[in-house]
Parts: sequence; structure tokens; C-alpha cells
Amino acid sequence: MNQFDLKGRNAIVTGAAKGIGAAIAERFLESGAAVALWDVDGTRLAETAARLSAVGEATAHTVDVIDPRAINQAAERCIAAFGRVDILVNNAGTVGTLGKVWEQPLENWERMLRLNLTGTFLCCQALVEHMMANGYGRIVNIASNAGKMGVPNNAPYAASKAGVISLTKSLAKETAATGVLVNAICPGGANTDLFTNFPAEYKAQIEAGVPMGRLVEGAEIAALAAWLASEDCSFTTGGVHDISGGRADY
Repeated sequence: MNQFDLKGRNAIVTGAAKGIGAAIAERFLESGAAVALWDVDGTRLAETAARLSAVGEATAHTVDVIDPRAINQAAERCIAAFGRVDILVNNAGTVGTLGKVWEQPLENWERMLRLNLTGTFLCCQALVEHMMANGYGRIVNIASNAGKMGVPNNAPYAASKAGVISLTKSLAKETAATGVLVNAICPGGANTDLFTNFPAEYKAQIEAGVPMGRLVEGAEIAALAAWLASEDCSFTTGGVHDISGGRADY
């Protein structure tokens, strides 16, 4: 494993109880950062934090990223505990209900926007001014290749992730001269348990669209996140970084 230096840095990773978020938190700990794990699933979060505490300084915070008050309170606790927060990874989100646009329940559309997009927006709001005041920060938003390409049978998810991409670019322009860099990662289908509740043919459809012939692993996404969160990432902001095995078509 190549080493990115995050020693002395303090990070928050949302949706960190499992999957991509847990992989990113683990990679950050291995790179020397202290990491606050945020997730709405307190039970699983505690299990993950206990496991990762063997790697480095990991703390668990039960936070619902669609609740502004909970986000602000958790941000304040982390700032008080760490002294400062240097890195924010907005990973919390989900895939939602499959179906054609005309079949999609309004509730699913609204849930995808609220969780995947508004949650990212609220977490950025809660921490970006703190980072700007410190003259340093790295924000990494987990978007999706679906937000660039569009995907059949999952328009609400794709639309929410397109919003994350646009939010990333807008915020990056606003903070470019402050020392706070903002980037997005666009996986092209990740090998996580999000597929558990979907038909096997849906996962097969995603895999078939990847020229490399497989889904991306959480550890591979974490490696890219570690670079974007590091000081080595010094002139890259507003970037939308594919990790799709060649699946992206623009």
C-alpha cells in the first residue's frame, strides 16, 4: 500500500459504519489521521469504531445527516475534541428504489435528494467556515458515475448524485483562495452490501457496463480519497474523479 501522509490531521467521515465510508475511515487511520465516524446506525457504527480503534484514533458519533441540528451539534463536538477539523468526507447516502421514472414514488425521489444531496450540503455548511478560518481544509464528496451518465431504473439516485457534482464545483470555486479544496469521487458501481436488497440481474447489469469487468472495491475508492484529503492534493479543486474501471462515457 502506498502511504499518504495524514499525520496530525483530523477527519470526519459520514456514512462510516460500513462499505465505502468504513474503508475510507480505515485508510485515513492507517495514514495517521484521527477519524470521527458519523452514521445514523449507532449499533453498527459502534462495532466499526471498535474494530478500527485497533488501527488508530477512531471515535463514533451517531448522526443523521438530514438533521441540521444533529449535524451542527456533532460538528461542534468534533471541533472541541480535535481542536480543529481538517478533512470532511461526505459519503452518507443510499441507492433507493428501482423503477422507471414514471414508476418512481415521489417519496423515493425526495428521499434521494434529501439524503444524498441535502445531507452533503448541510455537512459542508457546518464545517466549511471553520476550515476557512483555519486556512486549510479538504472536502471529499462521494458522488457517482451515475450522476454524470444517468442510469435507467434509478433516476432519483442519479439526479441526486448529479447535484453532488454541481455542489462540489460551486463550493470549490467559492473556497479556492482560502486553502480549502473540494473534490468529488465518482465510483462506477462499488462492491458493497447496497446490492443485497436488489435483484442479482441489477448488479450483473452494472458489472457488464464496466470495461474492466468488475465492480470497484471500497479500498480502491479509499486510496483516491486519501490522496484528495492530503496536502499532496494542492492544486486540484472542483475535480470530479472517476473510479469506474473505464465505465464513464464523458
